[in-house]
Amino acid sequence: MNTKPLWLVCCLCILSLCTNAQENKTTKDSLYIEEIEAKKEPVKVLHAEPLYIDLIRDLGARKGEREWNLGLGLTDNLRFDAYEALIEYEWAPIDRLGLEVELPFTFYSPINGNGNTALPSNELNSLKIAGQWSFYVNEKMATSMAVGYINEFEFSDFGNFGKPLIDGNVYNPFFIVAKRWGNNLHSLLYTGPRIEQHFSNNQFRTSYEANTSFHYMISGTRNFIGVEFNKEMNKDDFDMTIRPQLRVGIADNLLIGIVAGIPISRENERLSSFVRLIWEPKHKF
Repeated sequence: MNTKPLWLVCCLCILSLCTNAQENKTTKDSLYIEEIEAKKEPVKVLHAEPLYIDLIRDLGARKGEREWNLGLGLTDNLRFDAYEALIEYEWAPIDRLGLEVELPFTFYSPINGNGNTALPSNELNSLKIAGQWSFYVNEKMATSMAVGYINEFEFSDFGNFGKPLIDGNVYNPFFIVAKRWGNNLHSLLYTGPRIEQHFSNNQFRTSYEANTSFHYMISGTRNFIGVEFNKEMNKDDFDMTIRPQLRVGIADNLLIGIVAGIPISRENERLSSFVRLIWEPKHKF
C-alpha cells in the first residue's frame, strides 16, 4: 500500500491547523487591541501598567474612566515585618488627564524574638494626591508619553498622631514613556526625583527613581506576566528591587495583580510580596 498520499494529506492538515491557530491568535490580539484603541476618540494606545509603581490612570486616559484599587503587602525586614495596606481611587475628569487620591498604611510586627521596643509605630503614612497628563499618544508607533506630579502630605505615626498632624511633605514630579512592541510585548519607563521635606528641622532629602518594566500580555485578554525593576539613587546609595508579577482578570471589570519583591542588596529588607485588587466601575461619559 502506498502511504505517501496519506502522509501528504496529514502534513497538509497539520499545516492548516497551525496556520489557523496562528491566525486566530493574531485575530484575537488585533480584536482586543482594537476594542481598547478604536473604541472612540481620542486616540489611545493599549499599554501594560506595572502593578507596584502603578500609573495615575491609563496613558491616553479618556474622560469618564475610573478605577478603585485595594493593595495589601508584606515586607520581611531584618528586625520586623512591615504590613502595607492602601486604598486608592483614580479617575479621568477630561481626556488625557488622570487624577488620583490614595491613603497608604503601614503596620509592624516583631520577628526573631525582638520585643516591641524595636518596632516603629504603626501609621497612616500620608495623603497622596496626584495628576498625570498624557501629552503624546502615537497609535502608529504604539507609543505614549506623560508627565505628572505626586504630592504626599506625611502624617505623624499613631503614637504621636496630631502632634503635629502633618510632619512632612514629599514632592515627586515624574515622566513616563511606554512602548508596545507588536501585539504582546510592552515596555515602560517611569522616572523622576523624589524630594522629602521634614518640617521639624526643615531638612530635605532628595533621591532619584528610575522604574522600568517589561510585560507580555496574553493574547486576547487583559492578563499579563512581567517584571518591574524599581531603582532608587541618591548621592551615597543605590537600591534596586526586582518585582516579578502577573495580572489576571477574574471578571469583566475586576482584576487581581500579584507581585513578589526581591532586593538585590539586603541592607534593610529581605523578600516581600504585594497583592493589588483592581475594580473598574462602568465608565461615565
